[in-house]
Amino acid sequence: MIASDQLSFNLVQQATIRERLSLYKGNDAKREATLKQLFIDAGCSSSSLVEQAIPQKKQPNLLCILPGTTEQTIVVGAHFDHVDRGDGIVDNWSGASLLPSFFQGLALQRQLRHTFIFAGFSGEEGGLYGSQFFIKHLEKSQRSRIEAMINLDTLGLGPTKIWIGQSDPRLSNLLNSVAVTMKLPVGGMELNGAGYSDEESFIHEKICTLMVHSLTSSTVSILHQPADNPSAIQFADYFDTYHLLAAYLAVLDSWDVPEGHVCTTKPVDK
Repeated sequence: MIASDQLSFNLVQQATIRERLSLYKGNDAKREATLKQLFIDAGCSSSSLVEQAIPQKKQPNLLCILPGTTEQTIVVGAHFDHVDRGDGIVDNWSGASLLPSFFQGLALQRQLRHTFIFAGFSGEEGGLYGSQFFIKHLEKSQRSRIEAMINLDTLGLGPTKIWIGQSDPRLSNLLNSVAVTMKLPVGGMELNGAGYSDEESFIHEKICTLMVHSLTSSTVSILHQPADNPSAIQFADYFDTYHLLAAYLAVLDSWDVPEGHVCTTKPVDK
């Protein structure tokens, strides 16, 4: 249980969250450009904003780096690419458009222990190209400093969900504790058979992951379909997810990885 006096975090206004979510229109090149501008508007300077070219994809990964007092790292990722069927506002502009808001809130903290990397991944839909390229092109010492990868994919269809099988128990339990303290909903929902997302690239490298989504058995059918459009978004639930995760990232920054902790999450069978 997290005590309420341990929660100190900054929120972006609802109107800003709604406006950023509304900027989903356009192809993936337009989305990358829009996300880049949102990072700039949120205060991510040119020296902290990196476009990482990927040989297999036209669009680069977009990385906004927020330095902490140590090199221990937390990656918060969401893919911005989408399939042609539907608008892709749920899958996954809903996740990508929150990244600048998380940066903006954490940048106002007086001091961060961890370095945060906010990663807009390209090429998830075609086979996790962006996240695989990102993790494979880190030096071994850089990979070893990643204490957690929080993946956001397909938010706003309902209350916050954790894909338990793709999430480290320590990270899941902490999110549950923060949710109880804040009186915000969170539940577990497995998505076996529904595919996989960018956390998978990190699981292969034995990095602790938390996979956050909003799917249920009754809404999974909207994926990659015309039903993935603005009418599918339940904004109150979407803002609750943002609110919860903004608090969670601030709390996670203050946590130490237990000595000897090993992530045992297994890659999805394909």
